[in-house]
Amino acid sequence: MVPMNAIEVNHISKQYGKVQALQDVSFSVKKGEIFGVIGPDGAGKTSLYRILCTLLLPDEGSATVDGYDVVGQMNEIRKRVGYMPGRFSLYQDLTVEENLRFFATLFGTTVEENYDAIKAIYSQIEPFKDRKAGALSGGMKQKLALCCALVHQPSLLFLDEPTTGVDPVSRKEFWEILTQLKQRDITIVASTPYLDEVRRCERVAFLSEGKVKGIGQPANILTEFKDVFNPPGIEHNNKYKLKAAAENVIEVEHLVKAFGTFRAVDDISFTVKKGEIFGFLGANGAGKTTAMHMLTGLSQPTGGTGRVVGYDIRTEYEQIKKHIGYMSQKFSLYEDLTVAENISLFAGIYGMNDDEIKRKTDELLERLNFTEHRNSLVSSLPLGWKQKLAFSVSIFHSPGIVFLDEPTGGVDPATRRQFWELIYDAASRGITVFVTTHYMDEAEYCDRISIMVDGKIKALGTPDELKQKLNQPDMDHVFTSLARQATRSSD
Repeated sequence: MVPMNAIEVNHISKQYGKVQALQDVSFSVKKGEIFGVIGPDGAGKTSLYRILCTLLLPDEGSATVDGYDVVGQMNEIRKRVGYMPGRFSLYQDLTVEENLRFFATLFGTTVEENYDAIKAIYSQIEPFKDRKAGALSGGMKQKLALCCALVHQPSLLFLDEPTTGVDPVSRKEFWEILTQLKQRDITIVASTPYLDEVRRCERVAFLSEGKVKGIGQPANILTEFKDVFNPPGIEHNNKYKLKAAAENVIEVEHLVKAFGTFRAVDDISFTVKKGEIFGFLGANGAGKTTAMHMLTGLSQPTGGTGRVVGYDIRTEYEQIKKHIGYMSQKFSLYEDLTVAENISLFAGIYGMNDDEIKRKTDELLERLNFTEHRNSLVSSLPLGWKQKLAFSVSIFHSPGIVFLDEPTGGVDPATRRQFWELIYDAASRGITVFVTTHYMDEAEYCDRISIMVDGKIKALGTPDELKQKLNQPDMDHVFTSLARQATRSSD
């Protein structure tokens, strides 16, 4: 008899030492359904995926995937599922084509045999088939990872936050692809921190502290748990009060960065004032990270001039590094050191003395409510906590400006809100915040925004000015209308 449901989960529990990752979890997913698994960091989503993909054994309970048992019939399940973990999981030093062929071989098939199954997606990245996966943009990487997950024609897809760190336009394209896959009767289970993506699921399960708190249509679940998914907005009362006469901490004129004939950053000019929260937006591949590397002294410009906190980016980049804070997309603290050890290490690098470090560490831990976690290994903290700690460490030495490169990627809305409270607090103390983000609700929180397209700044102003100028209702529409004008591929 053909099973009615693609997935059946009955009373699944999983424990790691003292941590209860999953507790008595039960739900079912219909064949051909797009089913969302949502919840805050540390809710147990990834453990659940690994059990259903037979990468992890449950402690209690049972589950079937496509009618096969996750413990007793692992091999049958593995033939039938595709899995995209949260972090980009392909081989960075293999080309696009080599990655695809490798995964096809793993499943005992060939790319040629299943080309039709991936054609719609692969045709978009095929022009770059000889490029190493590590050199692709975020959107392109996700499409490649999806092709690798689909190359053996699975009947179920498990996607663990597949679009984290991907720009809004590429995210929309990705979900349009998923809708097409559904038409081929592929069952899709996806987790996501983006509310627009949650709404594209037919049903969602809300997971928190290892338990299913609710299952239903997205609108109902988002309303029922609005304190998690739709926390109240933040009032931005910048105590520092931006003045027209305030000094500039960034001055850029006609800045260019070329790689051979390719101009990644193509003649950009702008200023940022002291205490300002400046949003630096653009689609994947627009040139944001390249520009940021020049401003932080990590890369030399090909042309033009720039000054950061009074220092020349061409000749005084070592001085710049001492007077700025930086938080990268990839979590940058040491996982095998404790919270206090990480703070002490980075503070020492910035030349702070021991007494000052001790005093400020106590103040910081109290402010973050981390006092009892002083001696906890950073690896044991939930992602949202790590992000808050990384930000606090990046401004621990009271820099003139802090650069944040997609600091809240993959973090749930409530935790993102807490993170932005830290940003506002920093701005109120006169620290300038230069931030890139793919969350358009965060763009609304900035004092001013620039949007890059094809290496150039296409728009610059306050969120309200840009919405008015481009006649758009919100920043998501502003961003999309500009990003769609791009002529160079986000490669």
